[in-house]
Amino acid sequence: MSELPEEVLRWVSGAVGGGVRVDGATGLREGGSPWLLRFEPAGRVEAAVLRLGDPADPDQRRRFGTEVAALRVAAEHRLPAARLIAADLDGAETGALAVLTTVLAGDSKIPPVASAERLRGLGAAAAALQAVPLTPRPALPLRTRSITDVDFAALRREKGTTALLTTAEERLDRLPVPGGPTVFVHGDLWHGNTLWSGDRCTGLVDWDCAGAGSPGIDLSGARFDAALLFGPPAADHVLEGWQRATGRQADDLAYWDVVAATCSLADMGFCVPVMHDQGRPDLDADTLGARRDAFLSAALARLDADSRQS
Repeated sequence: MSELPEEVLRWVSGAVGGGVRVDGATGLREGGSPWLLRFEPAGRVEAAVLRLGDPADPDQRRRFGTEVAALRVAAEHRLPAARLIAADLDGAETGALAVLTTVLAGDSKIPPVASAERLRGLGAAAAALQAVPLTPRPALPLRTRSITDVDFAALRREKGTTALLTTAEERLDRLPVPGGPTVFVHGDLWHGNTLWSGDRCTGLVDWDCAGAGSPGIDLSGARFDAALLFGPPAADHVLEGWQRATGRQADDLAYWDVVAATCSLADMGFCVPVMHDQGRPDLDADTLGARRDAFLSAALARLDADSRQS
């Protein structure tokens, strides 16, 4: 546990209470933060997850603040998320940004094949979020797409793009963002941020892109993820699960599908390492690119058809 400063360990023990001490720490990503902590003696909390950051980095401060605000909303509405134990959002107590949460049951490894039940479960997870009305606020701002801290359009201008992605950007530029009430959105809803027990979704993690926005952000984000991981037809099962859970048809689905697919780069190799790390070494840039283009082409065709009918 030499990687964790004594100041942090004391703060954790005090937050958990009951006279416990940290008895083990396992880095969950490349041997580092977030950390899975074990306690001795195991009492009220047997384990916890500790996320650390740099208080001098304004972007990290913003993301940690969003995570804490989102976890509080999730707890208030009994959503499947870890519960917040303690947070140090300026480093005053620990010398670092620190968020300590309970541990969720389940596995985040992505299977090579997903059942229709699992995919419908992902759609239902998105539906649970959209049941929570939310107005934008400083720590949970208005979101108009997933992963808003990455400027994919600027990166495509820098690194190169494709005719299809350019067409999609131009099409979106000519359209207003659909209106309607804003709801609680996760903002990065993909399989790597979900936990599963068999085909049952047990929880959502990594809430630092959360905010208020359209239900279409998480629904289409999950649909795009399913299309990339399991092939474009998998997206229809996600939609089915969402519509079963909400009891209604999704609004502006083609628009949000296009938005979701433009949260990518021409070369899909940028997301290959994380997908390999999450259990899918079979996926390569060419496969992901072909699946992205098939999903995006279909969404653009439906968007054009919707425009002709309106």
